[in-house]
Amino acid sequence: MAIDKVKAYFGEFGIADRVREFPVSSATVELAAAALGCEPGRIAKTLSFMVGGAPVLIVAAGDARVDNRKFKDRFATKAKMLTPEEAVTFVGHAVGGVCPFAVNEGVVTYLDESLRRYETVFPACGSSNSAIELSLPELERYSRAAGWVDVSKGREE
Repeated sequence: MAIDKVKAYFGEFGIADRVREFPVSSATVELAAAALGCEPGRIAKTLSFMVGGAPVLIVAAGDARVDNRKFKDRFATKAKMLTPEEAVTFVGHAVGGVCPFAVNEGVVTYLDESLRRYETVFPACGSSNSAIELSLPELERYSRAAGWVDVSKGREE
């Protein structure tokens, strides 16, 4: 299971014990926020796209949406999300648990500016009922982010 892969990955950094698993689904922003008792914006949702034939992950605040114009300006292509089957194949995690940790080789991760208004955020950990609380520097480090992008809209400022 992908959560086991993520826990093993976090084990390399000594933080596997910080992964939280819930008796309820956290597969959507709303469900994750309810399971964690936090505002939806603090859920760090991981969106998967195909850019130039390679999978790209964008980690954004839960209350943000991808702005198609900003995405095209940044990546020189239309924002085309992976199908659930493609997410498993290319990223290594199923929709509902897609996260930027322990991903397949060749996946590039970016962090969206919408996250910067929080000290800590909650990304999933490879399953539809898991999360971990990370500071932004930790998220940068553990996701091996290629950098920060501004490709979102609709977030609460």
